[in-house]
Amino acid sequence: MRSVRARAALGATLVVAVALTAAGLAVLLVLRGNLTDRAGLEAEVTAREVAGELALGTPYAELELDDADSHPVQVTDEEGRVVAASEDLEAISGTGTAAAGPAPSAPVPAPAPDGDDDDQGEDGEDPGRGEVSTDTPDFENGTATVDGESQEYRFAAVEATTRQGVTLTVHAGAPLAAEQEAVNTVRTSMLTGLPVMLLVVAGVTWLVTRRALRPVEGIRRELAAITASEDLARRVPEPESRDEIARLARTTNETLAVLEESVGRQRRFVADASHELRSPIASLRTQLEVGAAHPELLDVPGAVEDTVRLQALAADLLLLARLDAGERPGRTAVDLGALVREEVSQRVADRVPPQVSVADPGPFEVAGSRQQLARVIGNLLDNAERHAERSVALSVRAERQAVVVEVTDDGAGVPEAERERIFERFVRLDDARARDDGGAGLGLAIARDVAVRHGGTLAAGTAAGGGARFTLRLPAAPGPVR
Repeated sequence: MRSVRARAALGATLVVAVALTAAGLAVLLVLRGNLTDRAGLEAEVTAREVAGELALGTPYAELELDDADSHPVQVTDEEGRVVAASEDLEAISGTGTAAAGPAPSAPVPAPAPDGDDDDQGEDGEDPGRGEVSTDTPDFENGTATVDGESQEYRFAAVEATTRQGVTLTVHAGAPLAAEQEAVNTVRTSMLTGLPVMLLVVAGVTWLVTRRALRPVEGIRRELAAITASEDLARRVPEPESRDEIARLARTTNETLAVLEESVGRQRRFVADASHELRSPIASLRTQLEVGAAHPELLDVPGAVEDTVRLQALAADLLLLARLDAGERPGRTAVDLGALVREEVSQRVADRVPPQVSVADPGPFEVAGSRQQLARVIGNLLDNAERHAERSVALSVRAERQAVVVEVTDDGAGVPEAERERIFERFVRLDDARARDDGGAGLGLAIARDVAVRHGGTLAAGTAAGGGARFTLRLPAAPGPVR
């Protein structure tokens, strides 16, 4: 079954069927037990009445055993011989003795003495009284045939002792027809009502599930339309409920918003990259075409400069592509103090040589990629030198289980409203500035991406002298890093 509604309806129906079947069996067992106990109680009452008569010395022939249809009675002695039985009793089972009438050799008890003092002997002494057992009787199910009709009975066995000291067992039965009829009626009602109940449960479950999943179908259709149209600005409908489906719709819209923004950034990146690559490629082609037509006019230094610029831009784009693809930095130990000194030592030709200040003691180790971290420091120094007037300062210090690198300059600084925008790709605050002077606008974007992927931060602020201050904060290595 591919339909959630069908699976839900089938599952609910099966659960209800199992529950109702178990409950029905329990009801039938309890009902049968109660009715059987009731029949057993009726049989016990009858057996004790007959046992009481025997204990008082009533002869077998004078016992009240007339109601054979409702309560068949059989009396046996210690040897299992039938001494008395209900009239019209033709067959019996479940009492231990199959005989339906008195045996010819059964003893006949002596009649009780006549007179008001029938309880006194010749010498005025009590000849003895019989007794009825007070123990819980034994119960058995059996059958009895009376006037040619057989029925099932619940038999109770009660012992009685006569005046002569003879122990007799009275077996009295109560019919189980009412119990069987009640159980059969309940069973028939359950078997008739169970399919109807299951159909109702299946139908209700189907309708409820269909109604509950209707928003899901709306979400699916809208997503299919978005996929077909490639319009990421569209959104799926959000139900007014506060259930899981509403949360699913909200999460789907949030995912679409992030996807739309990601695709937008990718498109802008491709457009900006194409625009940035067009200028050096066009300049280089022009110089080569001029040089091919007029070798004496070939500007070799300009061609080399354009080639270097093109190479740097391609390297920046390649690094950004790797970062966007989720490339993880290495886990080698990098001493930022030593790395800063190394980077500064290679910048002897800068217009404004940076001044380095490394706090003691060191080392200042972080875990990451040495090449990428060197790229961050180099980009920050390039940015500072581009905007500085007379000085660029760089410092390294440890601060709260972190290593902090600050690069400051004495230039015009970064307006507060633009301090986050400058980290976007291809963003240059001075749009009127020539590209050759201002760069492609990728250095700070690369620096922040690398810092974030190393678990750190990169923020812009104001230096003490009024220029720009860029603060790189990276978590210090907790221990030896391999």
